[in-house]
Amino acid sequence: MSKKTGYFFLRISMGINFFGHGLVRLTKLQDFADGMTAGFEKSWLPQVLVHAFSMALPFLEFTIGLLLMIGFKTRIAAMSGASLIVMLLFGSSTVENWEAMGIQMIYAGLFYMLISKIEDDNLAVDRK
Repeated sequence: MSKKTGYFFLRISMGINFFGHGLVRLTKLQDFADGMTAGFEKSWLPQVLVHAFSMALPFLEFTIGLLLMIGFKTRIAAMSGASLIVMLLFGSSTVENWEAMGIQMIYAGLFYMLISKIEDDNLAVDRK
């Protein structure tokens, strides 16, 4: 039972983290997108793509977080979260933001645990 409880708390924690990121950013979407786009001015990435990604990011975080919190479509949500982290890592590398990449690697490891231990996800809407 303890592995299932541990998985539950990890899933809920990651869900709250992503949900909170998305929710706060949605309330100031244009400012967030403008700030993120400005942060990538020295990157070789096209500004139009950076802006489009930064406009979509809060919606993705919010949705992934909500799904993880309630335990609905958990495998898809965890894989989506991991994929989002891969994209963020790529972006961070283009502006040499090594500090952010270190944090993002922690997220990658946590998503690895959520994906690889999905059989421990017993306390979720998916399992009812």
